[in-house]
Amino acid sequence: MTGRAVAAEMLSLESALRQLVKVVQRTPVELASPNGALGRYAAGDVRAKRSQPCADLSAMDGFAVAGTEPWTVVGESRCGAPFGGPIGPGQAAHISTGAVIPEGASAVLIKENAQLSDHTLQAIEHPEDGAHIRRKGFDFATGEQVIAAGQRIGPAQLALLIAAGCDAINVGRPPRISILECGDELDAKAAKPGQLPPSNGAMLAAMCASQACETTVSAPLPDDLGAIAEAIETAGSADLIVISGGASVGDHDLVRPALKSIGVEPDFWRVAIKPGKPLLVARRQKQLILGLPGNPVSSFVTGFMFMLPAIRAMLGARDPWPARMYLPAAHDLPPVGPRREFLRATIAPDGAIPLDQQDSSALLALSKASCLIERPEHCGGLKAGTPVPVYLLGNGGNA
Repeated sequence: MTGRAVAAEMLSLESALRQLVKVVQRTPVELASPNGALGRYAAGDVRAKRSQPCADLSAMDGFAVAGTEPWTVVGESRCGAPFGGPIGPGQAAHISTGAVIPEGASAVLIKENAQLSDHTLQAIEHPEDGAHIRRKGFDFATGEQVIAAGQRIGPAQLALLIAAGCDAINVGRPPRISILECGDELDAKAAKPGQLPPSNGAMLAAMCASQACETTVSAPLPDDLGAIAEAIETAGSADLIVISGGASVGDHDLVRPALKSIGVEPDFWRVAIKPGKPLLVARRQKQLILGLPGNPVSSFVTGFMFMLPAIRAMLGARDPWPARMYLPAAHDLPPVGPRREFLRATIAPDGAIPLDQQDSSALLALSKASCLIERPEHCGGLKAGTPVPVYLLGNGGNA
């Protein structure tokens, strides 16, 4: 990789995300069954191989009727056992929800509106033509696009693919993610003053579990340039290396020097967000490298805003960015300085409530947060009740 100059100024969030898109490379496309595609993204448009429904079906339990009343009931159509022929004017057939409409029937008289005496049927309320009939192909027809390129295959899309007769689709291969955690202070027992259990790697791996990827977490690395460089090179088969800690400017923040020692220069470094300023993005041939801050909340926020979108982009997502919605601010919010702020918050009936503790090391507060409130840089104070952008985390008590 040729060296690239890293701007001394911090990038805005939007600029950083645009640059991230430029350096992310999609994983190779492979063919997968609908079940195998779950959680991944379609690599191309998918078209139905059958129509749904494949015939006119009843939407209700009752009677398929032809012509005007009274009707003579001449048989039954049920799921898996259609009526064995057409019905003519003045005739009707018992019918179940989802059963095929007999040829000649013009409507379904629902059971609640039917009066049946022996085989003679009359209506309490006469159905309009076409009432309670699901027409052939009303959901989708053979050849119709059912999944768009870049669309995520979730439970509903899985059912759709199966119903549409699509036994295999093209999707991106699950990215291989290698997570490294740096810091001399990291020790599983944390028996000495100043030591910490290594929790960021496990947290980031758990975040990755929401995506279709293969994740490994290495043992904590010391603040040693050679050890960090060796770990990066050892993870050569990974599509994405995520390094938590060591990306800032301290004497023992050695991720950038370690990258430089193996010929890698950052594409960008430092983003104007709080928490999460010392974010680093680099590329080593086809491999993406993300250096995240070591403070756990900073690591979480940058993982949410950059790591997860990078994985989704690798998988071919049409829109890899986290979904944003608006809720009222439940409390007044103070002005914001030169960095975009992401406040940990909970959701209540009157809106989003920022947590009292916003320190970037506060895991207890993070565990209670169900959303992030986004506050633009250099914005003024805000009155309670004003809509604010929020990102749902799927985390915390009321998520």
